[in-house]
Amino acid sequence: MDRWVGKTAVVTGASSGIGAAICVELANAGVNVVGLARRTGPIEALKSQVKGGGTITARQCDVSRVEDVAATFSWIQDSFGCVHIMINNAGVFLQGGITDVGNDMLSEEELLSVIDINLKGPILCARHAIASMRSNDFDGHIVNINSIAGHYVPMSSKFNVYTSTKYGITGFSAGLLNELSDHNNKIKVTSVSPGLVRTGMDVAADDNVPALRPKDVADAVLYVLSTPPTVNINELTITPVTERRL
Repeated sequence: MDRWVGKTAVVTGASSGIGAAICVELANAGVNVVGLARRTGPIEALKSQVKGGGTITARQCDVSRVEDVAATFSWIQDSFGCVHIMINNAGVFLQGGITDVGNDMLSEEELLSVIDINLKGPILCARHAIASMRSNDFDGHIVNINSIAGHYVPMSSKFNVYTSTKYGITGFSAGLLNELSDHNNKIKVTSVSPGLVRTGMDVAADDNVPALRPKDVADAVLYVLSTPPTVNINELTITPVTERRL
């Protein structure tokens, strides 16, 4: 991680769960972190957990809104300069049906919000982050927080359109790598796919179900960032011991 000391990382969905853990671990490794979320208060509170040489700065941003993302990255450029690391973590999981065959159909607004936050947001943020890296002639790293539900469809229908968005992240990550390779660009892209994680989402609410801690995922992110400039981990799947497919 030495080459990232003093560099700038942008983390979306930074107010809780995996995003909050990533912010703290990066800052403790000496990275200056810009945490993005719709609520900035919880990000500000993370500063008390920083024991290393990095910093955490909160910025309000709704990654599903084109205008918010553009304004935020313009502010980051003015305030910090280059985006060296981009962690696309913001995500939402809403239980309910896609259609009316059951009695728990999600509204169209809810379904679209899952797509906008989980898929549109990472694409928009990656575009801006790569533009920053290129304008500063820096070979940075894009990390997309995916899910094992982006590689197989769980039997439970509660995952509804969520798994579609995560399959989208799998395709987006691979497509982005192809584009960068076509132009001999050395910016890295990694898809990190955790199994169940104990966060604010209700999927792992049962204490008897094996699940990761947010810090476990944060440690995995630091692991992929620590690889040499000539090595890229395209996909990393991380699950708790004894986890079984849903």
